[in-house]
Amino acid sequence: MKAPLFSLPDQNNKIHSLADYKGKWVVLYFYPKDNTPGCIREACGFRDKLDLLQKNNIVVLGVSKDSVESHKKFVEQYQLNFPLLSDSDLNVIKAYKAYGIKEVVFKNFETVIRKTFIISPEGEIKKEYPKVDVLEHAEEVLHDIKAFNK
Repeated sequence: MKAPLFSLPDQNNKIHSLADYKGKWVVLYFYPKDNTPGCIREACGFRDKLDLLQKNNIVVLGVSKDSVESHKKFVEQYQLNFPLLSDSDLNVIKAYKAYGIKEVVFKNFETVIRKTFIISPEGEIKKEYPKVDVLEHAEEVLHDIKAFNK
């Protein structure tokens, strides 16, 4: 399945489009909110594995509905070394079906759902992770992409 195209600003207001990464593996991960415990763990996991991911022709892009300014603070606070994209109007998040109802303590609310996609160098979705273990996710993604390359 072809990955939905996107063009979104990062924490420095630089626009990133899926077409910019043709020929590379793209890990596109959606997360609920900057500076929350699970999102910090997930982002830091990718940060800590980024050298190894890049050696395997992999680009990591995080996406949430948070503002460019919020992303900038998050990146600086945790020394994140990859782009965080702002989708404040939710168009890309909804295109990837990463928005929906979440139940917390008997309350339902709409939010960004933690979900990751591996997009091939040809722009096809090779794998979707509807459930993510934030502590092991970066390693899992690296393992799966290495398997695709065999």
